[in-house]
Amino acid sequence: MIRQSRNIDAVLASLLVAFVLLLLGLLRPALAQEPLPSWNDTSAKTRIMEFVQRSVTEGGEGYVAPVDRIAVFDNDGTLWSEQPYYFQLGFVLDRVQRLAPQHPEWKEKEPYKSVLANDLAGVARNGEKELVDLGMATHAGMTTDEFNKIVTDWFATARHPKTGKPFDEMTFLPMRELLEYLRANGFRTFIVSGGGIEFMRPITEKAYGIPPEQVIGSTIRTEFALVGNVPVLRRLPAIDFIDDGPGKPVGINQFIGRRPVFVAGNSDGDYEMLRWVTGGKQHGFAMIIHHTDGEREYAYDRNSAFGRLDKALNEAERRNWLVVDMKADWKKVYAFEN
Repeated sequence: MIRQSRNIDAVLASLLVAFVLLLLGLLRPALAQEPLPSWNDTSAKTRIMEFVQRSVTEGGEGYVAPVDRIAVFDNDGTLWSEQPYYFQLGFVLDRVQRLAPQHPEWKEKEPYKSVLANDLAGVARNGEKELVDLGMATHAGMTTDEFNKIVTDWFATARHPKTGKPFDEMTFLPMRELLEYLRANGFRTFIVSGGGIEFMRPITEKAYGIPPEQVIGSTIRTEFALVGNVPVLRRLPAIDFIDDGPGKPVGINQFIGRRPVFVAGNSDGDYEMLRWVTGGKQHGFAMIIHHTDGEREYAYDRNSAFGRLDKALNEAERRNWLVVDMKADWKKVYAFEN
């Protein structure tokens, strides 16, 4: 009986081992999957992965301590599409249409007149002051909680004019994979954008896995107030900080307090941020998303009204900034592609 019991135990152990080996065999393809699966196997992908591996290899020349593994990303044109216009401009245009019944004077006053006539060229012809007024009329005069709800509701219903997809689905799949890859290797990821900080914050965690406290953007002034003895933050019709161009490194220093070692942008509005990140002692890594795919997305650079890329593109090779060719380097642009 003892010998028979031992034989049964041996058979059960063999079956268990075989089951485990089979399970591992089934899992191996998933475990062995390379990072950045939506990137083609080009030099762009290789350079990114080599930088990350150097950064995490203790004792190596390019090692970066975990506390210093900070990566910053522009948003418009870098993490999501920015054509045929910035998404926040789409929000502004919709808000003007929605608020117009309360402002009959807008029918004859620019830039509202052009907005109500769906004349984007006319909107663009207005001066900077008029465009700022447009932003203040649609973004101020409410509490921060009220604005958060308005933005959240807009993202839930608004659709991109080319694809018909919700705006928050127009994110670039390869860049979302890059964010995840960096975080898996101990990097903290931040958004540093010229867009409004409270326009982005309601959706960045869902879209990119980046929490609100890791979003830096342009701001309007706010003040503490009591409304019926309820404490609120009221949004005022005045610019507080423009997080674009030279404002980007200023914002990084003010809100993060450390110089990043990785930066991604797509336009001349990111030029100063690219220069600052790569000008540190650790020789940070910089990449530029070049929009070259007119079929899957849009093709534009030097002459674009949105996301103009000229100076940064001219200097990229000399400064060793990686230029990512969207058409050549990405297998997919959006997650919803077939």
